[in-house]
Amino acid sequence: MKLLELKSILENHPEKLPRFTLPDGDQVPSNFHLTEVGYVSKNFIDCGGTIRKTESCSLQLWASDNDKAHRLNAGKFAKILSLGERVLPHDDLSVEVEYDDYAISQFPIASAAVAERSIDFVLTTKHTDCLAKEKCGADSDCSDKTNIVTACC
Repeated sequence: MKLLELKSILENHPEKLPRFTLPDGDQVPSNFHLTEVGYVSKNFIDCGGTIRKTESCSLQLWASDNDKAHRLNAGKFAKILSLGERVLPHDDLSVEVEYDDYAISQFPIASAAVAERSIDFVLTTKHTDCLAKEKCGADSDCSDKTNIVTACC
């Protein structure tokens, strides 16, 4: 989901409560706080030698055992996002939710559905991939072990 779409959903339903479902089906506790809005820029080189850059908006959610009654509605969520405009260069950023269950993980938002009292966000997982398969040979047959160093990553 792009930042512009997230902002629009939140601003159009300010009284609804955002809910986040993790990829395993568990829910982020309803008493979560939005503690950070961040801009993440990653500059890197792939195994084929191509220089690349990715950008995203990172939203950190945190739930405290000491604050069970806290509820963040969509309007307040949108206001916190607007504070992030000072560090976010544009609205065409993919949004990832950072959450610490047993380890800090980042989850892209796969979808959102507006319900009677809530906005239900479904989080998905990130996966690694070779970005230069045609250059490094990762899409070729790597069963020939005699040429594995030059034909496969």
